Amino acid sequence: MSSRLNLVQSYFEYDSAPVEKIAHPVFMSRGLELFVQREDKLGNGLLSGNKFRKLKYNLLAAIEQEEDVLLSFGGAYSNHIFALAAAGLHFGFKTIGIIRGEERLPLNPVLAFAKNVGMELHYMDRETYRNKTDPVVEKMLRERFGDFYLIPEGGTNALGVRGTVETLSRTDLDFDVVCCPVGTGGTLAGITAGLKSHQRALGISVLKGCFSLHRDVRDRLDALGVDAACDWEINHEYHCGGYGKRPGRLLEGMSAFEAHHPIRLEHVYTGKLFLAVCDMAKRGCFAEGTKILLVYTWVPIPDEADR
Repeated sequence: MSSRLNLVQSYFEYDSAPVEKIAHPVFMSRGLELFVQREDKLGNGLLSGNKFRKLKYNLLAAIEQEEDVLLSFGGAYSNHIFALAAAGLHFGFKTIGIIRGEERLPLNPVLAFAKNVGMELHYMDRETYRNKTDPVVEKMLRERFGDFYLIPEGGTNALGVRGTVETLSRTDLDFDVVCCPVGTGGTLAGITAGLKSHQRALGISVLKGCFSLHRDVRDRLDALGVDAACDWEINHEYHCGGYGKRPGRLLEGMSAFEAHHPIRLEHVYTGKLFLAVCDMAKRGCFAEGTKILLVYTWVPIPDEADR
């Protein structure tokens, strides 16, 4: 236990992500300053992104509870599943991934990586998956797999949000608006909890019509003792057809941004974030002189081939 604890603690000691200024003509022409916080530079490149923060306190809790098996949920392209598999490889946990829907071969790069580093993949029909938080479903899983430490989808529980509160803790520059993509709302809640009084948080939903995210973020802020009426919002205009969809508009926006800065975007999260903020800048949604920070949350996937 002590050796694993020391390994985890030392890994998460370096939690400062570099911030880069982006010279993008759309923002420059409107008197805006654009920065990107590179969460993908955290850790060893496998366990990084916002999952670095969401898994930190969950892994410490698993060690404290003397659990050797980690079980969690995700879709076929889940950053969380990828990061959890990387954590199992690095820290010596057995990992089990419960994947939404049926198995599709050949496996995509996310699931192929997870399987290759030792994660057990099990597929759950979509109806049961929608009820995955039901105690009956958890009982079924424990009867099948035995003892395990359960981490919810996306790593978003109280411990996961506690980690995301630290997102801005080592950022020296002062920003007016902090933006991130939103899947489960955990990262947005943590960022909001860490804001200064004059700042606001802007989340870009990657899910179509998932308006319950507002309630989820409010509940997480309440649990942190943060006034849920503070300055934050979720924009639902840039889901681009729903989770994992990649229409031409999105791909064109990603290519246009990458032409100005060498940051790899992907179609599930970060592409939508950059598309949204660029379009909002064109529409005059930010006052001249606004300093905007984009939190780049993606976990980079080796041999990524989903573009």
